[in-house]
Amino acid sequence: MQSPKALLIAGTAALLVAGCASQQYDTAQTPPNPGVKFGKPIATADIAPWDIDVRTTDGRGLPAGRGSVAEGKAVYDAKCAVCHGAEAKGGPVYGTMVGGIGSFKTNTRVLTPGSMYPYAPILFDYIRRSMPMDKPQSLTANEVYAVSAYLLNLNGIVPANAVMDQSTLAQVHMPNRNGFIVDDRPDTKAVRCMTNCR
Repeated sequence: MQSPKALLIAGTAALLVAGCASQQYDTAQTPPNPGVKFGKPIATADIAPWDIDVRTTDGRGLPAGRGSVAEGKAVYDAKCAVCHGAEAKGGPVYGTMVGGIGSFKTNTRVLTPGSMYPYAPILFDYIRRSMPMDKPQSLTANEVYAVSAYLLNLNGIVPANAVMDQSTLAQVHMPNRNGFIVDDRPDTKAVRCMTNCR
């Protein structure tokens, strides 16, 4: 039986011989920096199904479509109530999605779309990306607009005759619009020192 050191030396020598025996790099036929040689450029049509981000402050990226509060109730009852409960008041899986407006200023915060989202397009974006939980991204744009309208209505933010689309959803003024502040405090309590530091 050979020692581990002898096996290491033999393995290194074998790699060197294999490397020297391989075909030499032909600089006449290959550019000096050939770059990465895997993959291919992706076409806009191929990336479109993945390009679903929505800029939440102004709704840029919202798709074409529309949905009313009444249509939203029908979609909600069929596809959402099983987890979120009737009228979004809480179900077997998730708590309420109604009320809590103003609770962020208290010690008993109620996390609902009406209480926490500063912009309405966030609601659309979240529903489209992740709901229903067992079939994310299965709702049509019209269904997502409709469910958004329904939830905004249940939270008292839009009237019962509201219709949400690219334009109207971005114009909804959410109760918590100004509830977030920029925390620009330093990350540490270190004192800046340039000379004679201790």
